[in-house]
Amino acid sequence: MRRIGVVVNPIAGMGGRVGLKGTDGKVEEARKRGAEQRAPERARAALDALAETDASVEIYAFGGPMGEDAARAAGFDPVVVGEPESETGANGEGETTPADTRAAVRAFVERGVDLILFVGGDGTAVDVAETLDDLDSETPVLGVPAGVKIYSSVFAVRPREAGIVAASFDDVETGEVNDVDEDEYRAQEVSTELRAIAKTPVAEQRQASKQTGGGSVATLAEGVAEEVEPGVTYVLGPGGTVGAIKAELGFEGTPLGVDVWRADPDTGDGGTVPAGEVVVRDGGAAEIEAALGERNVVVVSPIGGQGFVFGRGNQQISPEVIRHSTVEVVATRAKLDGLDALRVDTGDPDLDGSLRGWHRVRVGRYERRLVKIE
Repeated sequence: MRRIGVVVNPIAGMGGRVGLKGTDGKVEEARKRGAEQRAPERARAALDALAETDASVEIYAFGGPMGEDAARAAGFDPVVVGEPESETGANGEGETTPADTRAAVRAFVERGVDLILFVGGDGTAVDVAETLDDLDSETPVLGVPAGVKIYSSVFAVRPREAGIVAASFDDVETGEVNDVDEDEYRAQEVSTELRAIAKTPVAEQRQASKQTGGGSVATLAEGVAEEVEPGVTYVLGPGGTVGAIKAELGFEGTPLGVDVWRADPDTGDGGTVPAGEVVVRDGGAAEIEAALGERNVVVVSPIGGQGFVFGRGNQQISPEVIRHSTVEVVATRAKLDGLDALRVDTGDPDLDGSLRGWHRVRVGRYERRLVKIE
């Protein structure tokens, strides 16, 4: 019987939909902006998938919203190894702390679990991995992605895949645990730091470490700008590739945020830089949804090394926005050559399913490449 320790960071990812680019130190601000918890439902998705495998497992969990609740909701009868010291409230709406996560990891190691399944983002991964390092433990870990920025390679590509891998993996390998400073990230600066190394299951359903390199995207950006249609609203995602498009459209975009730009109704004959205006700068999901017009185009570029089109660093582009838009994926040839597939993790399984399949990805001024989203 495989023993799996489950710990959930219930506040992970709350800042994503509302444009905060992280939740560290920003929980109250996120709540003021109307943010809702997403980690508990993602924990439940992973544990539902685990339960469906019919694997022989015993679940150990930290109390209440930090694992126990999701485990019981998925039909497990977990061994509760401790309770969070922080006040979480009747519905787990309080702010748990890294100390709670670290206490859970220590309890799991004491009980000799075979895998720690944690739900959160890179910050949670750091708490888990550093605690294991302090304990000189090689207990393998697997992350259920629930944070805003996920640069580490110890995460499954989506919650359900995490549950499947947890039940079925046969071997482990070394994975990187990376993090960025969220204050610098909000100031549009990205500097990743390798914080720890951890053992993690060998599985195709695990994501790679995020690459932060790029290439020349000038002609690609020119091609997008030349094809702008009058009166259409463009939701422009984060990253350097889309940033070049924003510059071609005549404005300095938010490098790590989502901007909304609308072409003038009488703009452009093709072949010229169109006129238009920025209607939302660095917006959250609600602002972006409110700015949509009759016709909308979402322009995004996959994350290098991972291939995520939606669900990593651009959660402001909500399922509601995607459903009311045409999606255009842009990427350099070099970036696509370094990817085994494109992926989506919008938080809406039905929408993810509709997005999967073959897409024409713009790789140059006129050229496109057929690439499959898995």
